[in-house]
Order: sequence, then structure tokens, then C-alpha cells
Amino acid sequence: MTVSRNWEPPIRRMERLLRLKSFPIAFKLLEDKADLAGIPFLRRLGHRSTLCQLLNIVRSFDWTVGADESDLMAPMCSSIIGLNDIPELMRDGTFRSIVWTKTKKDGEKYENAIPRIPTGRYEAVVMAPLVYNPFDPDIVLVYANPAQMILLINALQFEDYEVMQFYCVGESSCSDAIARCYLTQKPSLTIPCYGERRYGHTQDDEIVMALPASMVDKAVAGLEVLYKRGVRYPISYAGAESDISPTFPGAYLNSPTLAAAAPENKRHLLLGVTGGIATGKTTVSRMLEELGAPLIDFDVLARDVVEPGKPAYEDIVAFFGRQVLAEDGTLNRKRLGEIVFSDLEKRKKLEGFTHPRIGEAFLRLIGEHTREQPEAVIQVAVPLLIEQNMNHLFDKLVLVYTPEEIQRRRLIDRDGISPDAAQAMVASQLSIEDKKGYVDFIIDNTGTPEETRRQVQELWETLLALPRGNAGQKGGTDGK
Repeated sequence: MTVSRNWEPPIRRMERLLRLKSFPIAFKLLEDKADLAGIPFLRRLGHRSTLCQLLNIVRSFDWTVGADESDLMAPMCSSIIGLNDIPELMRDGTFRSIVWTKTKKDGEKYENAIPRIPTGRYEAVVMAPLVYNPFDPDIVLVYANPAQMILLINALQFEDYEVMQFYCVGESSCSDAIARCYLTQKPSLTIPCYGERRYGHTQDDEIVMALPASMVDKAVAGLEVLYKRGVRYPISYAGAESDISPTFPGAYLNSPTLAAAAPENKRHLLLGVTGGIATGKTTVSRMLEELGAPLIDFDVLARDVVEPGKPAYEDIVAFFGRQVLAEDGTLNRKRLGEIVFSDLEKRKKLEGFTHPRIGEAFLRLIGEHTREQPEAVIQVAVPLLIEQNMNHLFDKLVLVYTPEEIQRRRLIDRDGISPDAAQAMVASQLSIEDKKGYVDFIIDNTGTPEETRRQVQELWETLLALPRGNAGQKGGTDGK
């Protein structure tokens, strides 16, 4: 049986990001049971078994297994995956009422509620660890604990968000995962039933999700982005009775902290200038300065607040140790950057030391500039403006853009670092492509200085023509 792609990389990545303890299962229905013979390493148990037994063998024993109707123990298994219809004994509720419901009528309602793949098309089923590329699956089954599963749900919702609806028929819960996913072509999550735990050895803390095979890449991409943003497994405990504000991403905390940046009846215009690392923000800011826009550079403020003797400096040394100091006692920013770029928790701790002090300096400088020029266009260069939820502070946002491959190349040339280190630094920020959706203007700094200067001049003329005063300003960005 041919395989259309290499499934190993995304599955291995999913296993690592979620720290799964068992193999994601490739699940495929076959229209001709004779095709079972063409699948490498396939085993047939030689005795009748339940569907959940086969699932457990795949994810625990590392086997490829197959079955047709004659291999499955009862019609309740084979009917769920469309290999046969259910007998009248089950259809009228008698079977379910023996154990699972009070009355035959309840049993009939129960039986009718179970989703089943229509009969007549499939003759067999095959399952295997997907990581070994056994075949192209129809669906992929992932077993995980609730904490892992909510991250998988978050990953699937990251792009093209929609509310997920999940079901539980009770016993025969494999229908809620397998059959429902087949029928809807949407992710389907459920609580494994008594039978799956009794015969399939599903553990007390495990739940299961069936994914259409076409959504595996989406799931992994979402997990990757969330990991970069600090949403990862295992989920660390912040402490029920402690002050948890330092553990929150800056995006949750900046809104009230810097609200004074937009006083009533203001006549100035605040332009947020952002980009990615090594996209050329300094170049664009310098051009705007030449045109008359005073600059508040958060990189400069970040260096100022960590000078020896200042509170942020003392906090950083106390937490990270003297390893982050240069021989002259100043902060070794390169060494500190290497530490926090590879560890989001440490980066959040560093931000907790520096961001409040940077915010205070920012408000002070706005006051100084507006006293000199009440109607000034003040540019504020903030590398992580979007990541820190600072959009609302500015009347307009401009993105200094270059493709990621150019960012990496510039970092390697500028800082003398390895390609892997450059990639880690670029990956620590929100993708430059994703940032486009948050801003009002884009300066493409890929070309020559002259091309960049022309774009900056056009931006300046547009900014000067904008109305002033709170009534004429918007509180965020319109995403243009």
C-alpha cells in the first residue's frame, strides 16, 4: 500500500510537544478485505477481539493490526465502523437494557444515539503507529490526559477558530471518536467508556480524540506556535496563594499599566514602530527622526533601566546570578539574551524586572516631548509591541518588514552567531508574517535604502494629514 507523504516528522513533533506516552494511531477502513495482505508487518490476532483491544495493541505494543468482521468479537464493534449492520436484538433496545439502561425503551434510544459508519462500503479495518508510515490513514487517534488534550484543542483552534462540540453516548464511546470523526470530518473527543478501559486498558487519566488525517499538520503547527508563546505541556503551577502577576505574559498586564499614554484632549500622535529582530527598525526610525518625529526607543530604555545600581539591575543579578555580568560589572546582554531566548519562563521573569521600569520611563518621555511639541508625531520603537499587547497605546502602527530568511541572515552576519542560534532568536517572536495583520502600515525594508526612504516619506505625509485629538484617533489598529 503506497503512502503519499512522510508522516514521521509531524507525529514525532506532536509526541514531543505533548509528551505523549503512547503512539498516535493511524486508522483506516478498507473497501476490500483482501488488501490486508498487502500491508507490511500486519498481524491478525487469530482469535476474536474487541475493537478497543486492537487499539491498545497498536499504541502499547507497537504493532500493525488488521481485522474484518469475522475477527471482531461482537456486532456492536463491527457495526460502528460499518462492517455490518446491527441485529434486531440490539436495534430494539433489548441488548442495552440488559446492562446499561433501566428499560427497553431507554435501550432503544441509546442504540439510536450511537453514530455508525454506513454499511456496504468497507470490509476491513487496519491500524498502526502512524510514525512508521504504514499507510495513509483516514483518521488519527490520540490518547492523552486532559491537560495534554486541552492544548491539542487550543492548537486546533489557533487558526480558523471555531467552538468545538464533543459528545458522549456512554458505553460504546469508540463511536463518538471514530465514527463521529468519519461522519463529520471534524475532530472528535470523548471519554473512553467502561469497555475500553476494561478490555482496551485505557488508563484512568486518559481521554481520546480522533482527528481527520488532513488536520494533523494544523494541529502540530498550532502546538508549535503555542509552545513559543509559553503554552506548553506540562503545565507548570503558578501557586494558588501567591502573587501570580509575574507569571502572566506581558500581553495580560500592559493595558492598565500604561493607560496614561493617552490622556484626554491629547493633540499629539503616537506611532508604534515594530518589526522583528534584524528587520531594520533602527533604520526606519532614523529616517522618521530626520523628518521631524522624535523617537522613544524601547531598546534604549531597556538598556538604561538595567545600568548598574538601578533596581532592575539588582533584580536581574539576584535572580540570574553573576554569570550575566561582564568583567566591568555591567550587564552582559548577549549572555543574558542567550539564556532567555531559549527559555520562555526565564524571559518572562526578566520582563517582570524590566517592563515596569521601562513603562515609567516611556510615560516620562512622552510628557517631555509633548511639552516641547504639543502636536508632535512621536514614534515609539518597540520590538515586541504586538506580543506585549501594547497596540492600544498607539494611534497607528507601522511594521518594518523583511522575510524571515533575511532576518536570520542579518543576525548571523551582524552578531556572528550560528544559524541555529539565529533561528531560535527569530522563532522566539511572533512570526513577521503574522504581524502584518495587526498594523496600519508596512515598510518593506528588503530592498535598497532609497526604496525604504521613499516608503518612509510617503508614510510621513500620511501621518501629518491625520486628524488630531482623541475624537479623531482610534484606540488600536484596523489591521490594514
